[in-house]
Amino acid sequence: MAVKTVGPAPEAAGALRVSAGSDAEPVSAATQVAPDPEVIDRASRRRFTAKYKLSILQQVDACSTPGSIGALLRREGLYSSHLTDWRRQRDEGSLAALTPKQRGRKSAPADASALEIEQLRKENSRLSKRLKQAELIIDIQKKVSEMLGVTLATLPESEND
Repeated sequence: MAVKTVGPAPEAAGALRVSAGSDAEPVSAATQVAPDPEVIDRASRRRFTAKYKLSILQQVDACSTPGSIGALLRREGLYSSHLTDWRRQRDEGSLAALTPKQRGRKSAPADASALEIEQLRKENSRLSKRLKQAELIIDIQKKVSEMLGVTLATLPESEND
């Protein structure tokens, strides 16, 4: 008669492993599989689906004995604040509110006319700066020509300017 294992936990240090046709040999710590000690660089935020949230709320509503809600929260790894938020969202009546919200900066709607207006404003600002610079240069040239006694040919001003 062959016995495969001895004791409730054959992986424990000092336990004996007995198999058919071999003598009892101790299980060393080197043969055990150690958990991965590597730590994740950055923890990821948990996201709960609307279906999961509703099922948890139904389970909580079905709890009748004292301490059963706490046991449910511990089993699922949740906090009581989750229940508070989810109940409020459920009572507002919006199932969409139970879905996870997209984090980060909100993108502006792609409105073609608003985009064109913004581009035109930027171009107008750039051209206004260049006009001021050109007028400044012309004024300096006029003053230098007056000081040197040189006459510059000027264009007659039109009514449209």
